[in-house]
Amino acid sequence: MEGDKKTDDEITLKPKMTLVNGITVIVGSIIGSGIFVSPAGVLMHTGSVNASLLVWTISGIFSMVGAYCYAELGTMIRKSGADYAYIMETFGPFLAFIRLWIECMIVRPCSQAIVALTFSVYVMKPFFPECQPPEDAARLLAVCCICVLTFVNCYDVKWATRVQDIFTYAKLLALFVIIAAGGYQLLNGHTEHFSFINTKSEVTSLALSFYSGLFAYNGWNYLNFIIEELKDPVRNLPLAIAISCTLVTVVYVLTNVAFYTTLSPAELLGSEAVAVSFADKLFGPLAWTIPVFVALSTFGAVNGILLTSSRLFYAGACHGQMPEILTMIQAQRLTPTPSVLVMALLSMVYLTVSDIFALINYVGFATWLSIGVAVLCVPWLRWTRPDLDRPIKVNLIWPVVYLLATVFVTAVPMVASPVETGIGVLMILTSIPVYLVFIYWENKPQWFVKATNSVTVTLQQVLIVVGKSKAANL
Repeated sequence: MEGDKKTDDEITLKPKMTLVNGITVIVGSIIGSGIFVSPAGVLMHTGSVNASLLVWTISGIFSMVGAYCYAELGTMIRKSGADYAYIMETFGPFLAFIRLWIECMIVRPCSQAIVALTFSVYVMKPFFPECQPPEDAARLLAVCCICVLTFVNCYDVKWATRVQDIFTYAKLLALFVIIAAGGYQLLNGHTEHFSFINTKSEVTSLALSFYSGLFAYNGWNYLNFIIEELKDPVRNLPLAIAISCTLVTVVYVLTNVAFYTTLSPAELLGSEAVAVSFADKLFGPLAWTIPVFVALSTFGAVNGILLTSSRLFYAGACHGQMPEILTMIQAQRLTPTPSVLVMALLSMVYLTVSDIFALINYVGFATWLSIGVAVLCVPWLRWTRPDLDRPIKVNLIWPVVYLLATVFVTAVPMVASPVETGIGVLMILTSIPVYLVFIYWENKPQWFVKATNSVTVTLQQVLIVVGKSKAANL
């Protein structure tokens, strides 16, 4: 292969990630704070315990179908950036930039800020058992979390993946403890809450329940963002996707079953932190361990988001849709340091916003719409580019099923909550003037070009980074 001929001195992203690393990146990115703090969203819109368990199961299967479609795209278009790269290849730069803008400027940094904030709240929870931890202290600790992981990701990809491995095992251990406790409760006959009583039949409620469930599974496509760094992607990508998505679905469903063996639907809906309420009822003096495990879980999730999102910035910059400095790689460490730093800084900016959750709700539908457009690349490229090499070739029924489900999940909430949807559309539309001014407009004034070049060179010297094109001269 071409990659085997590259010299060790060449400045490029090198494949260092094994199958196990790939599995832990996906599992670590999916299982963040969602399963611990927000299963109430699914129950709220389904109305009954059994219906909510069905939604959790179907959401996992839906994610697996999407991931299966991504396996074909990932092995066919082997470029970092995942759905951004696929949309660029299929539909051109304009739609790709809109996808890049939504993901880079809003969704990823917001998500990272929320997960880092959840980490800090749970770290401090044992010290403030009767009340919420101080807000400013939580924000400062969230900044510290992001800064520590920024250093790790800038220093070495192996360090970053090692962090991902360790904290993925820690969060799975926490979930297995909860599942084991739930199994013990089931053996003692605690099944009184499992029924279809009060199940809601409205289509809008059903769609919103899937929306909540799918949000908890968000992250199944993250490995595709760093495919250039994955060893033997034709074998390892589909394997990592299949193993991790199956594992997460089983763990999520069993964790919810465990919660309902101990908490009534009313108690679950009234709890801000379901896992803590569960632990308080069952673990007695050891209940403090669950906030610690949740903190470990979210720490790993912050690392997973940072590891993969920085590669999205890098991929966008390589296509000329982000500043040139983001194409550059640290000369000694071979990591995309500028991209990691930008992602971290954006996340810290969002930590100053008070209502980040509302912001995520505004663009949530756009996230799934964007992924739907990426899945549309599968049948589209089969029709327009049948000559492309496809090491993995999915049956077209799967992308069709996924696209129909995506239309349902995105269109129905638009009817149910038009205000949030409208604000989300406005956020997406802000990408158009940015695209026209900074990318589409080629004949920029000379002073503007000189100023941007000067900033790029200065940052290059400070960060000791070089472009891939300079590698041959080193």
